[in-house]
Amino acid sequence: MATGYRPEIIQRAFVDFIGSRLHPFWSLTRPKLRLIARQVLNDDLVAVQFEGNHAFKRQALDSDGGWHGGQHINLTVVIDAIYHQRYYSLVGLPKQPFYLQSDIDNSENSENSENKQSQSNIVTIAIKPQGLVSNYLTQQAPLGTIFDSSLPDGDFTLAQAKLDTQGANHLSSTPSSLLFIAGGSGITPMLGLITQALSQSHTVTLLYYSRMPLAETPFLKHWQQLKDSYPNFTYHFIDTEDPDSYLVGTRHLSVESLLALNLPLENTQIFVCGSQALLAGLYDAVQTITSLDMDSLKDKCSLRDNIIFERFGNLSHELAIDDNSHNTDNAKDDIAKQTVYLRGRQRQFDTNTTLLIGAEQAGITLSYGCRQGICQLCRCNKASGVVKNIETGKISSNGYESIQTCINIAMTDVVLDI
Repeated sequence: MATGYRPEIIQRAFVDFIGSRLHPFWSLTRPKLRLIARQVLNDDLVAVQFEGNHAFKRQALDSDGGWHGGQHINLTVVIDAIYHQRYYSLVGLPKQPFYLQSDIDNSENSENSENKQSQSNIVTIAIKPQGLVSNYLTQQAPLGTIFDSSLPDGDFTLAQAKLDTQGANHLSSTPSSLLFIAGGSGITPMLGLITQALSQSHTVTLLYYSRMPLAETPFLKHWQQLKDSYPNFTYHFIDTEDPDSYLVGTRHLSVESLLALNLPLENTQIFVCGSQALLAGLYDAVQTITSLDMDSLKDKCSLRDNIIFERFGNLSHELAIDDNSHNTDNAKDDIAKQTVYLRGRQRQFDTNTTLLIGAEQAGITLSYGCRQGICQLCRCNKASGVVKNIETGKISSNGYESIQTCINIAMTDVVLDI
């Protein structure tokens, strides 16, 4: 009997269509999340908890052990009949007990037994309640609301670290030193990352900057539990309004505060998630340390090579441009104003920032999603001209190619097929 393509008698899309009419949470293929609880952690952060449907659990949890620490999901939120997409970091790891999941007040929906799902089917995010979508999720969306979701994704993970290994046959290799630096809501992806790193016997230090007192630090109970369980875990919480909590007398991240951690910085992988100012301060500090101690850095060009930053929500376009400008001799020319032509609309605008922001400043609406180069919703075709990717520093060719408007700046006059 011949083998090969065999069409489905009943296609899954049809089953999903019928199932969604019977119950909006049912789907064979589409991951969905149902809001089951939320809790105010402090004035800046609200924990929001979901349960996944069968498709989410099967695709995100049952295979490959679930998601990795530091990854995120893309939620589709419908507000006043308008679809919005936002990325949110996942708190913690799958299939592991997490105190927040038992401490969140579920009294609003305690009669609904469906909310008492296994730990492995629970998804937690922590959101700063500002902006249309975040305010809706943290304050307005009724418990039980169902959202379409992506599967967990993102490369802000331990896999990106240059971990210290001496080969597969050296079981006694020294665990790598890892430094996690966070500011404000940037603490959310760190819990999963740090828990995962400690389970792999790495030496871990957390440096967290916040405007909140120590008692209001998000996930404080969990940090204390980790400290009690892992002697190789150290944390420093800096309340920027309390001088008693400062490292070496400064509220800001500085050369002195990094050196005060007593870490072998040349052999330490640094994960950072926070504001543009925090990242800029870190870059300045490691650059200064590099210039003062080049002899001990051996083959490294800069300690900046050790930094991994969370891409989708914490790097501004302006900082990224400055960050890459040291690679060129004519940095000022990189951000000179260029003219961008929209061939399909017969319109043009001048810009020295990203194509997306430049268009918006000129009153022109372009498609976008995450605005950080991940979701691809801003992708379009460039007919001619040279652009520079501010995430990678890569300079394009002058010919026809597909680009993302949110992370590219014009190096010459550019024509877009829009």
